[in-house]
Amino acid sequence: MLARLSAESKTRPDASIRRALLVAAFIVCWMLAISVRLVYLQISDHERLVGRAQRQQQFALETGPERGHLLDRQDRELARSIQTASLFVDPAELETPGDIACVAVRVASVLNLDEKRLIGQLAQAKDGGRRFLWLARRMSADQAGKIRGFGLPGVHFRTEPKRFYPNGSLAAHVLGFVGLDGAGLGGVEQVYNEKITGEAGKLFVEKDSSGNAYESFELPSKPGQTIVLTIDQSVQYRAEQALGAAVKKSRAKSGTAIVLDPHSGEILALANAPTFDPNDVGAVWPEARSNWALQNIYEPGSTFKIVSFSAAIEKGLVKPEDRIDCQMGAITIAGRTIRDHRRFGTLTIANALAKSSNVAAIKLGLRVGDATMHNFITRFGFGSRTGIELPGETPGLLRPVTRWQASSIGSIAIGQELGVTPLQMAAAFGVLANDGVRVAPHLVREIRTSSGTSVYRSTPEQRRVVTPETARALRGMLEEVTVNGTARMAQLDGYSAAGKTGTAQKIDPKTKTYSRTKHVASFVGFAPVDNPAVVIIVVIDEPAGAYHGGDVAAPVFREIAEQILPDLGIAPDTKLSVESEQVAQSTQTVQSPEAAKAQEARTRLEEQRKATLPSVARRDGRDGEIVYAAASNKAVLMPDLRGRSVRDVARACAHLGMQVEARGDGRVIRQSPAPGSEVGSGQVVSVDFARAN
Repeated sequence: MLARLSAESKTRPDASIRRALLVAAFIVCWMLAISVRLVYLQISDHERLVGRAQRQQQFALETGPERGHLLDRQDRELARSIQTASLFVDPAELETPGDIACVAVRVASVLNLDEKRLIGQLAQAKDGGRRFLWLARRMSADQAGKIRGFGLPGVHFRTEPKRFYPNGSLAAHVLGFVGLDGAGLGGVEQVYNEKITGEAGKLFVEKDSSGNAYESFELPSKPGQTIVLTIDQSVQYRAEQALGAAVKKSRAKSGTAIVLDPHSGEILALANAPTFDPNDVGAVWPEARSNWALQNIYEPGSTFKIVSFSAAIEKGLVKPEDRIDCQMGAITIAGRTIRDHRRFGTLTIANALAKSSNVAAIKLGLRVGDATMHNFITRFGFGSRTGIELPGETPGLLRPVTRWQASSIGSIAIGQELGVTPLQMAAAFGVLANDGVRVAPHLVREIRTSSGTSVYRSTPEQRRVVTPETARALRGMLEEVTVNGTARMAQLDGYSAAGKTGTAQKIDPKTKTYSRTKHVASFVGFAPVDNPAVVIIVVIDEPAGAYHGGDVAAPVFREIAEQILPDLGIAPDTKLSVESEQVAQSTQTVQSPEAAKAQEARTRLEEQRKATLPSVARRDGRDGEIVYAAASNKAVLMPDLRGRSVRDVARACAHLGMQVEARGDGRVIRQSPAPGSEVGSGQVVSVDFARAN
């Protein structure tokens, strides 16, 4: 028996060994599980755990980058960023309700906030476990200094850039403005926001287990790019001053003025009235921030006649010297009668444009035809966006030719049944000023990095619209508008000028018909005529009282042009008007008492006329005398016209308010009245021309 038990014990494993093996197996499994878990945590869940640890140990603040500068064409600052202090609180550091109340009372007293509301916000943030709460963004230095002096718990400051416009409202509609979050909300600031903004940085703050900061480090931000505009600060200022004075004087709803270089397509000035200060955007109604230069659609009226006249001349249908029957001022198209503002008989094509004959424009449109007319309209750039680097541009209104009615050609030829923007119209006149080539208008000249390296230069699209011969013919015809036509108040002192007036009735929203009281007065012109340096458009919306383009808009063109042309280094190209003044002044001493009285009466009338015109005072560069950019008709003695060209004679007589009866061509050989004779306004001057052998 004992032997059998001994044998069985030898064949059966020891119980302790089994237990040891069992424990060992458990330990191995446990270690494997731990290893698997560690591998999972280290590899699969690593990023989440690191982020959780960093959130517990680190506090990160995003630092706003410095926005790039906006410069004018002379590298003068139009917009820059300045450093300001922003205020935030860490609610976790407010340990007691007393801390919350103390912070709320002190901060509210400086920032003019609601104390009870601020206490509620702080308490709610603390209960919710929040670690960050903005109290104020981009404070003034005085406010920041007062709050720093309190030494409040949990209150911290962060430096943030703030957009600043050193010239106030200058070019506000071009520049735009920036919101509290640092994003551009209008103008160039909005269109180029991504390039101007730059890249944000981060400030990391290390905290211990008690939440106290003990170390910090920063990843610096990268400043934005600099935008160099085509705008000239001086030209912009003069345009805004002249436009603002005109809108105020005419009690108009609004106004727009654009100065364009026709050869490069660069916009030297773009002004709207009323305007706003981008440093204080909240102080104006949203309507004041609308950019009417490219958002306001209006019927252009007679300024649009350049299309029908250009098309007829370009297609070889007429020449400027050809004559056209204006039918005593009335024409009927598809049962609709359209009239001229005066009854004209037979006029040359050039005179028909100078006199702004609707009948002549319509007859030319009929000769051109619907399809060709539509083609020329689109070639001049109407019906599509110009591509200007500003938000909100509209393409205008131009129906497909298939939707034209039988009478549409009569309306469109004189600038009705379609809508344009001031920018489109300025670009169209730029075609004629640039010998028939349209250069796309643009505002951005160059983009530079923060280190000054150029990364972009503008290369605007160019396309030929009409031949150089057609463009030059139209320039000569448009000069007649300022000399003997509807825009005599656009004549410049020392410079030749050309252009076209427009007076369009607005549509009454109630009756859906043309209003008898609301008009859009406009003038588009360029100077000097032979080699235009600038195209200037002035549009006045709903002027009260005088509403014709020649009376309201043309004087603003004159004021702007006379002031900016010398600034741009453009030499005067006319001298006869100055010589006429000198002749008159040098012979006044021999006037009879009757003539002196007549001159005095004329002077009074001239001063009264000046008082009705919007004028901008400037200081003459030669002797410092204050003069006004208004045409003068003071001369009372006939100047010596012998040896002068047809253009010079027409300009001088228009300056004196006289009518010209010309015979022949070339240079003046005879004149009547004789030089030095007394003349009066409206008198007819007979002039004989002849060419030298």
